[in-house]
Order: sequence, then structure tokens, then C-alpha cells
Amino acid sequence: MQVDEGTFEQLVADALDAIPEGLGRLMENVGVYVEDWPTREQVGGRRGTLLGLYQGIDLTRRSPLSYGGVMPDRIIVFRGPITALARTEAELVHLVTTTVVHEVAHHFGISDGRLEELGWA
Repeated sequence: MQVDEGTFEQLVADALDAIPEGLGRLMENVGVYVEDWPTREQVGGRRGTLLGLYQGIDLTRRSPLSYGGVMPDRIIVFRGPITALARTEAELVHLVTTTVVHEVAHHFGISDGRLEELGWA
């Protein structure tokens, strides 16, 4: 299901707005970006389709001694793979929301294994 960049970005913003306020306030030094497709380097050795990516140092591994003067973490949501998988508007919203929640969870230090247990993988 193809959508324009602005519509897709609004879906990502809506998914971020749906995160409980208490958690949202705890997100520190992280930017959220939309890109069309992942690069070969971003995909790395992963199997399957990459819908989103968290790049940075999660909150559980930060300390005042090891986390000073660093660039902001990045959450990237990939429009191309998500729109290619979605067949309906409802599927598109679900995939965007799941991807955003999944990558935000990585910012909080939650592993892929735990996200799979919770149904967010």
C-alpha cells in the first residue's frame, strides 16, 4: 500500500504520540527519522525485512561516566518495506505502530527476544 511521505510521517508521529506520557518523558537524546529503505550496512547480517532500526546506547547502558557528549540515538522507520508489506490502511497503521513501539523499546533496553515474548517483534 503506497502512501506519500507526509502521510507516512504522520503515522509515525501518531504512533509516538500513543506512547504513554510517562514513558515518553523518559526518552532521552533520541531522534526519530523516516527513511525510504535501509542501506546494506543497516541491514548487516540480519535475516528478513528490516522495518525499523535503533542505533545508539540504550538507557540501561548509560552512565554519567560513559555517556557524555555523544550524538543523539536514532530510531529509523523504513517506509519502503512497511508500505510493501501492508495491503490495507489498517495493516499499514499496525505495522507502523508495531515498528515504532519495537524501536522505542530498544531505546529502553528491551531485547528482541523479550519483544518477541511480548508480541512486539
